[in-house]
Amino acid sequence: MIPEFRLRARTGVLATLASALALTACATTGSAGETGSARSDDKTFAARIESEGVFASTYKAYPGIATALKGATVFDGRGGRIENGVVFFSGGKIVAVGGPDTPIPADIAVFDGTGKFVTPGIIDIHSHLGDYPSPGVDAHSDGNEATSPTTPEVWAEHSIWPQDPGFTRALANGGITALQILPGSANLMGGRSVTLKNVPGRTMQQMKFPGAPHGFKMACGENPKRVYGSRGRMPSTRMGNLAVNRDTWFDAIDYANDQASGKGVKRDLGKETLVGVLKGEILVHNHCYRADEMALVMDMAKEMGYKVTAFHHAVEAYKIGDLLRANDVCSAIWADWYGFKMESYDGIMENAAYLHQAGACVVIHSDDQDDIQRLNQEARKAQKAGLRLGIDISDATVIQWITFNAAKAMGIEAMTGSLEPGKMADVVLWNGDPLSVYSRPEKVWIDGALMFDALDPKRRPVSDFELGQPGEGDVK
Repeated sequence: MIPEFRLRARTGVLATLASALALTACATTGSAGETGSARSDDKTFAARIESEGVFASTYKAYPGIATALKGATVFDGRGGRIENGVVFFSGGKIVAVGGPDTPIPADIAVFDGTGKFVTPGIIDIHSHLGDYPSPGVDAHSDGNEATSPTTPEVWAEHSIWPQDPGFTRALANGGITALQILPGSANLMGGRSVTLKNVPGRTMQQMKFPGAPHGFKMACGENPKRVYGSRGRMPSTRMGNLAVNRDTWFDAIDYANDQASGKGVKRDLGKETLVGVLKGEILVHNHCYRADEMALVMDMAKEMGYKVTAFHHAVEAYKIGDLLRANDVCSAIWADWYGFKMESYDGIMENAAYLHQAGACVVIHSDDQDDIQRLNQEARKAQKAGLRLGIDISDATVIQWITFNAAKAMGIEAMTGSLEPGKMADVVLWNGDPLSVYSRPEKVWIDGALMFDALDPKRRPVSDFELGQPGEGDVK
């Protein structure tokens, strides 16, 4: 039962989130005495900076030229397949996709794709590159702020090391053109995620995907209760997990209502993130394994007024495919990881196939610096597991699991994830069937710029960190 004062807060937020929450979540209101701030112009300055974008993307596409790929088999990322197809892009955007009769302007770069395949750039919805970079040492362990069960105030982007060699390996070996970097799963609320374009950059902002919404990492199950229960703190049980989550959401609702009513409230970075979730501006990505817990989380989301965009790992998603479809929640899953802890014990290789059969959204993810280099192969494993059951899923649909569906769950599907006119020219030319273990990217374009070419050593990006350290006698 919800206590009376909480019920009033909940009722209030239902009335205010649709209108009054148009307020900026980061600006404070009221007098200096009400907010605890010493100077009113400090508040004005904070509001001005927020309106310009905090840690805003400074990404600029690398130079590219008008290019056409012709003669290849084209998977468009939306379930379509074109034999002997043409993909034409210019100015960083897809211009045309079609059959062999698709017009190609004269005097542009044309690549013969005969016997090859073209897909949209591969997207990994769940990565920790940059936050847990290589080499994997304690000094680089920056993905879990495991100091409190709820840390919504932290942002994964503030840990990202752009020189992580994993970025360039994911590009060259896996055709990865965009990826979401998440905090770890030690906490019930781990903080904001960020989406990156997989390009070399000196700063995180130079990689930050322009216009992509933040995500919000949550976790249920064994991890939070194990981490904090071992310290004699709450939560130590699954019921503790839900209780702490609900109480934190109610506090955020009170904060939102106080802001909307014009009360002076002290700025709270964590609650700003939670209010962004309640407003639908920040997308929830929830680490969750067991089907019963996913069902509970969806009920909690309805109670609080937010939506889960995707359950990650979700090894038991196949048990509730109908519920996931009805709630429009994607399942970002592995092809075959299971059994490494109790909540993963019922994982099956047919998970993706059963979800597809139920009409639910399927995404294949990595959560691993090695698997990100072969999401195409992971997707094939999931497809073949279904085929052994008699569930025949087309190659074109399987490509969608690692392109458009990932983009949809990350809130960037209007910009990338499929080969459609007007979208970013994020394109991979494969030297063979992209779902084969024998194939690999031959060329990768990001926003129309050729970022990797297996046939040109000068277009094989290498992280600064991999170039080595100064030797004895070198300038220090």
